[in-house]
Amino acid sequence: MANRSILRLAMILVVAFCVLTTVSLGIFVATNFRHVSQAVQVLSLIRTQAIQEVSAGQLIEGAIQGVVGSLEDPYSAYLDAREYQSLEQHISGTYGGVGLLIGVDNDKRIIVVSPFKGTPAARAGILSGDYILKIDEQETTGMKLDRAASLIQGQPGSTVVLTIFRQGEDEPRVLTLKREIIQIPSVEGEMLKGYHGIGYINLMTFSEHTGRDLGNLLDELRGKGMAGVILDLRSNPGGSLGAAVEVADFFIGEGPIVHIEDRRRSVPYNATPRKMALPLVVLVNEGSASASEIVAGAIKDSGVGVIVGEKTFGKGLVQTVFQLNGGAAVKLTTARYLTPNRVDINKMGIQPDVEVHLDAKKEAEIMSRSPDPQRDPQLAKGVEILKSKMR
Repeated sequence: MANRSILRLAMILVVAFCVLTTVSLGIFVATNFRHVSQAVQVLSLIRTQAIQEVSAGQLIEGAIQGVVGSLEDPYSAYLDAREYQSLEQHISGTYGGVGLLIGVDNDKRIIVVSPFKGTPAARAGILSGDYILKIDEQETTGMKLDRAASLIQGQPGSTVVLTIFRQGEDEPRVLTLKREIIQIPSVEGEMLKGYHGIGYINLMTFSEHTGRDLGNLLDELRGKGMAGVILDLRSNPGGSLGAAVEVADFFIGEGPIVHIEDRRRSVPYNATPRKMALPLVVLVNEGSASASEIVAGAIKDSGVGVIVGEKTFGKGLVQTVFQLNGGAAVKLTTARYLTPNRVDINKMGIQPDVEVHLDAKKEAEIMSRSPDPQRDPQLAKGVEILKSKMR
């Protein structure tokens, strides 16, 4: 009976490998016989010799995790049903947590891509580029990205303890944060007080409603006399590719917005023949990532606006989530973003046309306040450039 189960499991694994590598069963077994044989041996040993009894389902799940892990891609992962549900909640714009988007650096350390404005993480002073050394008592070095995200999220009202290290500081900081319902806003804007004709638009994330909300806001601000616009993408961690294309399309009249390059081809997403013909400045920083970089890169390459601030994070990879039977899913990196001039965002990020750097203390102060050029050097430079263009 055990041998039958092992054989069945081995066949499932072989078929799965064949599907993933798109080769026939015969060719796969012939060219990978030693590895298939080893897999069967290991499965047999676990089922017959290991002191801990393991079900066939657990073995298959572990094998899937191992296959995805062999990609050595921090953004690709097997998600069990709970992790997949958590991801869906995050994408929908509402979840229980502290308001952090995290990534993994080249040394497999968990790094903060961006805190969402107005959340517990932002109020605690966590910034883009901070490292998360521990989540509660668990060390994060080598931890899978989705595992770390799952540990940080949780029931609103509960607490999580994060050990944070910032380059340039001597000691890590230990922060106890209370989780909240994180409702990720998309677009906010107003006429900048004291600066005639200048509209200020802050994009916090890119969701399925961002394009619609931005269009409505632009119409509203035009009705109030907007003659130039500052688009603030600072600490915007990204989101939907479709939303990024919609946002860029408001400002770019023709040509490509972004090229999506997978293992087989490169596909351009082109602007529709419309254009908001107003002077434009875009603010970016190290927390501007993914979809934010698509918009900033498109505006920079097309020459319709001036990019002000700091070099962006440099996350130009497309993740696609494939749902599996039983409520689980596999998230795979399937493509990369290239700007209209074919700059690889993942390698280069977006370099601003005008660099204005902020120290960590000033950045934390700005993130917690309403827009004010008197306190915000990057916004002040944007206003200065915009006023010269409006003349």
